[in-house]
Amino acid sequence: MTEMPMFPLSSVLFPHMPLPLRIFEQRYLAMLARVLQDEPAEFGQVLIERGQESGGGEARFGIGTVAQITELEGAEESVLVMSQGVERFEVEEWLEDDPYPRATIRRLPELEWDEELAPLRERAEEVVRRIIVKVEAIGDHPWSSDVVLDDDPVAACWQLAAIAPLGPLDQLRLLRSTTLRDLLSETIELALGVEVVLDLE
Repeated sequence: MTEMPMFPLSSVLFPHMPLPLRIFEQRYLAMLARVLQDEPAEFGQVLIERGQESGGGEARFGIGTVAQITELEGAEESVLVMSQGVERFEVEEWLEDDPYPRATIRRLPELEWDEELAPLRERAEEVVRRIIVKVEAIGDHPWSSDVVLDDDPVAACWQLAAIAPLGPLDQLRLLRSTTLRDLLSETIELALGVEVVLDLE
């Protein structure tokens, strides 16, 4: 088990996805000072179950993603941080939030690619991109339908899950996947559910 500083947010971070942050709360500035002492500089990101991002006292889910800091930029009364999701973890125990949220975690193994999954991955990509086009037609979506995916198939599978127009609880379900087959199949299932709703509007 590893003790790790934690950053609870109202969003889900997937492996191989960027996480930009503007840090201004004193507890997270203290966390940033701590993690920058190590190489690589890492912290854990989890989804908030109840409560708000600022102020403390929130309840948190017990699975998340390790974020690795890649870039820093100072701003007035805050720090802009760019980080990247690298691997998933499960929380073994939450520790005292003093001076910032902390937990002991167990890192989860990377999911393994099998070339037999190639048709399923292609299907997932076709479905996700098609539904993003429909979402873009009625409003904003943070990811374009023509966004370029990573050449690595494992990274691309996580990226498809991340760009699919899903809510955070559905994203958390995908983050819990134990195989790439499950990840791709559930991404398709959840995305098609969104499409049904869109087509009814």
